[in-house]
Amino acid sequence: MLKVERISKTFGKGSINEKLAIDDLNLTVNKGDFIAIIGSNGAGKSTLLNCISGVYGIDSGSIMLGDINLTKLPEYKRSKFIGRVFQDPLRGTAFDMTIEENLAIASTKNKSIGLQRGLNKKERELFREKLALLDMGLENRMKQKSKLLSGGQRQALTLFMAVVSEPKLLLLDEHIAALDPGAAKKVLALTDEFSKTPDLCTLMITHNMKAALAHGNRTILMKDGKIVMDLYGEERKKMTVEKLIAQFDIDNDRMLL
Repeated sequence: MLKVERISKTFGKGSINEKLAIDDLNLTVNKGDFIAIIGSNGAGKSTLLNCISGVYGIDSGSIMLGDINLTKLPEYKRSKFIGRVFQDPLRGTAFDMTIEENLAIASTKNKSIGLQRGLNKKERELFREKLALLDMGLENRMKQKSKLLSGGQRQALTLFMAVVSEPKLLLLDEHIAALDPGAAKKVLALTDEFSKTPDLCTLMITHNMKAALAHGNRTILMKDGKIVMDLYGEERKKMTVEKLIAQFDIDNDRMLL
């Protein structure tokens, strides 16, 4: 589904602050893969997601999503195929728009629309039905503005918005890091559920190594802009946090926050 081939990205090229963030990196993601990405600060995790989504252009290499060449596509065109959730719950929704208005925008981002009513009765009922699956009571608050939601509710809504248009790829950049433990657990459970969508592949950055081994079907470790570990199958099932720290000399003070 996703093939990242020999990509590199350097910031501040030619200056005293030059930084090689992604170094000749290769990654193949199959349909249905849910990959947890771990690594210390500065390992290149977020830069990788930003290169895939088009926030940053790459210096070399190629990025293919199925038969779509993303390499030189601008970010807004890639967004038709990619759903994304950020660490900050405030970034995923328009705070002064209602829940149903946010969902209406998200659901039509990969469709051609004309001069018509934003939401019809059938679509509103469909949103209500799907919001009920979040088990947060949002289906009864569709006319309320998203700024009135808690951080956990807003992030759950953002996650739903990211998948409602049926993207091919879901990118999650530490999307539970800013939430309290209860909300984080709920959003992570929703992530597991949404990742089962047919033909979807998911990349999730996390600093929680326990979560990285417990969720999804693959765990990769990045260091100095490279992928230095790719765990799946039996090897992943037998891996523990303690073994990870010992085997890869991970800075566990930062990784286990």
